Amino acid sequence: MSVIADIHKSAPNPPFRLGVTILVLIFIVVPLYYISDWIRNVYFHPLSKFPGPKHMAASRSSYLYTFITGRAIASAKELHDQYGPVVRVGPGELQFIDAEAWKSIYGFRQGHQQKQKDARFYAPPLDGCPSIITSNDADHARQRRALSHAFSDKSLHSQEPIMKKYSDLLMRRLYERCDSPVDIVSWYNFTTFDLIGDMTFGEPFGCLENGKYHPWVSVIFDNLKSGAYMAVIKRIPGINHLLRHVTPKRLIEAKMNHMRWTRQRVDARLEKSNDRPDFFADILKHKDTSRAFSLSELYSTGNTMIVAGSETTATLLSGATYFTLMNPSIWARLRDEIRGAFNSEDEITIDRVSKLEYLGAILTETLRIYPPVPGSLPRLVGDQGDMIAGNWVPPNTIVSVHQAAAYLSEYNFKHATDFIPERHLNDPRFASDNKDALQPFSVGPRNCIGRNLAYVEMRLVFSRLVYNFDMELTDPNCNWHKQKSYIFWEKPPLKLNLTPRAGVKSM
Repeated sequence: MSVIADIHKSAPNPPFRLGVTILVLIFIVVPLYYISDWIRNVYFHPLSKFPGPKHMAASRSSYLYTFITGRAIASAKELHDQYGPVVRVGPGELQFIDAEAWKSIYGFRQGHQQKQKDARFYAPPLDGCPSIITSNDADHARQRRALSHAFSDKSLHSQEPIMKKYSDLLMRRLYERCDSPVDIVSWYNFTTFDLIGDMTFGEPFGCLENGKYHPWVSVIFDNLKSGAYMAVIKRIPGINHLLRHVTPKRLIEAKMNHMRWTRQRVDARLEKSNDRPDFFADILKHKDTSRAFSLSELYSTGNTMIVAGSETTATLLSGATYFTLMNPSIWARLRDEIRGAFNSEDEITIDRVSKLEYLGAILTETLRIYPPVPGSLPRLVGDQGDMIAGNWVPPNTIVSVHQAAAYLSEYNFKHATDFIPERHLNDPRFASDNKDALQPFSVGPRNCIGRNLAYVEMRLVFSRLVYNFDMELTDPNCNWHKQKSYIFWEKPPLKLNLTPRAGVKSM
C-alpha cells in the first residue's frame, strides 16, 4: 500500500495534466492544422490551377498586410504584371483585369443570376438597414427606380443653380487666398461636400463659408479608413465575434456621431417643403407608392449620398488638376479650349461644358490612371460555378475586376502608366487600347447611379477654375500621386500657386 501511495503522490495532478494538454495543442496540433490547411490550399484546392504567388494561395495574411499598410493597389499591379490577366490573391479569391470579366462578374446575362456582393467587404448597414449599395436585389431595384429621376439629365439641369452657387463661392474663396499657396484638395472637398449636402438635405455643411471641414465631414473621413480596415479583417474566419471587443472606443464614438448627424439632417429635411429640386424630393414623391422608402432607408440613403457623392468627385478633380499641371502641353491645350469657348463666366453652363472635348478626355484619362475607387468590388460565384473571361471558376469563389491594375496594365492600354488624354480622342497611336476595360462607374444593374452628376460637377468646377486662374504646382517634384490606398486614396495636400487671370473680373 505504501508503494501505491508513493506512486499517487508523485503523479502529476489534474491541473498540471490539463496544462500539458493545452501546451501540446498550442505548439503541435494548432501549427499542424494550419500547415495542412496551407498545403491543401496551395496544391489541392479547386483554384490551385490559377496563377499567383503560393503564399497568397496558402492564406490571406499577406493580402491583409498589403491592404492594411496601404499597398494593396501597388501590389495588385505588380501581381498582374507578373502573372497575367487573372491572379489568385487568396485561398478562395480570384482577381481579373480582362475586359470580358466586367460583364461576367457585374453585368446582367440572360440565364444567369446576378452575382451577390461579398457582404464582408462592405460597411455594415446604418441603423441595421441596408443602403442602395448593400440592399438585396429586390430592394435595390425598388430604391433605384425611386432615385432614377433625381440623377436624370432633366433633374440635373433643374439643380444647376445650386451647383453654380457653390462654384461661385469656391471661386470667391480662392480669389481671397491668391497671395499664398492653396491646398486644392481641401477646397475641392469643401465644394463637393457642401454641394452634395445641399442637394441631399437642403443645406450645406458650411465648409466653403468657413474655410474648414465640418466636424461631420472629419468623422466621415475617419469612418472611411476604419471601414476599410474592417472590410479586410472581417475576412478572417471567426473574427466577427471578437470585433465588438477589440474595436477602439474612438471609432465606435465616431460611428455613433455619424449616425446621429445623419438622422438629424434627414429629419430636418423631412420637415422642409418638397418643392425644392433635390434628391429627397424625388424620393418622397413616392411615399404612397410601391417605391416608398422606410424611415431607416431614408437614413441609409442620406448617408450613402453624402459619402459616394462627395469624396470620389473631389478625388477625381484633385487628380485631374495634378496630372494636367504636371504636363505643360496638356495644361496649355486645356486652357486654350476653355478660355476660347467662353466670353464670360455666365456662359459656363452644364450644356456648354459638356461639349468641351479635351476637358472630357482629361477627366476620362484621370479616371483611368487615378480611379477614385482604385481597388476591386468583390462578388461571389453562385453554386453552379461560371465562365469568367474564358476561365471556369468553381462555386463560392470570390471574384472581382481590379480597377487600377486593369487600367495601368499594358495588357489593356499602351503606355499605360503615362497620362495621355489624346488616347480618348481617337489618336491612332492608341488604336490597340481596350477601352472596354475602363469601367470606373462599374457595369450592370448596380453600376453607379451618380455618374451623370459626377461628370456635371467635375466639368463645371474644373472649367471655372481654369477660366479664372493661371495655375502651377508649388512643388513640381512632389510626386503627389504616390499615395497609399484604403478602398479610397489617402490624398496628401496638393499645393497650387494661383494667379487671377488678366482681364477677368474677380468674383
